[in-house]
Amino acid sequence: MEETLNSNSKFSIFDIIKMPFIILFNMFMYAFIGIKGVFFDFWVNLYNSTGYQVDKVYRKTKQQFASEEEKIYEMTKKQPKKEKVYKYSAKTLAKLEEEKKMLLLDLQTAGATRSKTPHVYMYKAKDTNGKIITGTMNGLSKLDINSYLLNEGYDVYSIKTSPTIDFIYKDSSILGKKMSTKDLIFWLTQLSTYIKAGLTLSESIKILSEQMKKDKTKSTAFKAISYELTLGENFSSALEKQGNMFPALLINMIKAAEASGTLIETLDDMANYYTEIDETKKQMISAMTYPLLISIFSIGVIVFILLYVVPQFTEIYAENGAEISGLTLIVLNVSDFLRNQYIVLFAIIIAIIITIIILYKTVKAFKTSVQIFLMHVPVIKNIIIYNELTIFSKTFASLLRNNVFITDSMDILSRITNNEIYKAILYKTINNIVKGEKISEAFKDHWAVPDVAYYMIVTGESTGDLANMMQKVSEYYQLLHKNIINNLKSFIEPVMISILAVIVGLIIIAVIIPIFGIYDQI
Repeated sequence: MEETLNSNSKFSIFDIIKMPFIILFNMFMYAFIGIKGVFFDFWVNLYNSTGYQVDKVYRKTKQQFASEEEKIYEMTKKQPKKEKVYKYSAKTLAKLEEEKKMLLLDLQTAGATRSKTPHVYMYKAKDTNGKIITGTMNGLSKLDINSYLLNEGYDVYSIKTSPTIDFIYKDSSILGKKMSTKDLIFWLTQLSTYIKAGLTLSESIKILSEQMKKDKTKSTAFKAISYELTLGENFSSALEKQGNMFPALLINMIKAAEASGTLIETLDDMANYYTEIDETKKQMISAMTYPLLISIFSIGVIVFILLYVVPQFTEIYAENGAEISGLTLIVLNVSDFLRNQYIVLFAIIIAIIITIIILYKTVKAFKTSVQIFLMHVPVIKNIIIYNELTIFSKTFASLLRNNVFITDSMDILSRITNNEIYKAILYKTINNIVKGEKISEAFKDHWAVPDVAYYMIVTGESTGDLANMMQKVSEYYQLLHKNIINNLKSFIEPVMISILAVIVGLIIIAVIIPIFGIYDQI
């Protein structure tokens, strides 16, 4: 019993001794918690609460901003056109069905026969929107055109062709769909880019047809090319079926590239070729535009003086009884003729221009004579010769680099140029090749071929590197052509101003001479 009391008393004493320390520890701990709550937890909770409110406002504002942006996007987005419902009378539909029956019968007989050369076919069909449309396509048979249109989802009613349709849409340039040099450069560059990116040729053509969908004629032609490719047709053959849309040079170059497996390189080469040709043409246009504008301005000034200034002096001469003769009489007669017979004069000028154009386009002898005359006129002859040699040598170099046969190359070159003199040289070259003679023989001692060009061709033949030599010839004469045009621009202005000053001076002298006679009488 005593032991128990002693033990309890010991426990109590230990607890009593430990108690102050526990109290002191708790005081410090709660003091720390209080200080932490005041200086840390309170501000953390305040910050979190504020951050939550800010985040809530931000998310709400962001949502409103996104909603506003969505509204702006929808407002500015191109709205799809409402599909128009096309309705046709029973009579019209019956007529179309009759035409369709006739077409199906034709496709089983003559319409299935393929021609050797492509023709232009005019078709009538219902598109996917139900609209009756008409259009033209190039092809070898009605069956080919019908198959393509059906593949595109059209309901075909009639397909026709005739020499008149061929003339209007293919042989003439009135409604023909020949690609411009600018479009050709874009088309070749884009096609090469797409193929390099890993797209197939057919897919690339489809993309290009979509890019040019505003031009329905070109878009339809590209779709036809894509269709031909899906049927297993060669790319060059598909282009050839489009008639005059693509140049013969390009078709032959692609044909050679297909054989050698260098299509991408050929597309790049042809894009560069047509870019350089376009620059040469622009230089020619620039060379002809400036003198033409100066000439029109000069003629306008002279006509104004004769129509409005000279008649004032005529009244003065009549009132004072002045004696008119010589140069003055000539000027007054010209002025009187212009005022009274301007319609006749205008009609004569138009008739002369139209006659010259018709003769130039239809009569080969007349065209040749005009070209020979212009190629002997100082300055002009160099512009023509340098331009022709640039195009000839550049094209020939491209053909040789792409392994096109020499005879085919010469035939293509003869179709590229409109100059009869150079056509004759090229036909002579073809004959020489057939005989086993050198290419340079046809260029020897010819006045239209400078000695430098002839000797560079001879060098190319002797070294077996004719392609690179022809490229150097083109670069050399392109530089000469550019220089002569720049010189012409700086030369033509003072010459035309001098001519204008002389003519105006003569008119002024002519009208002033009688004035002195009037003063003498006074």
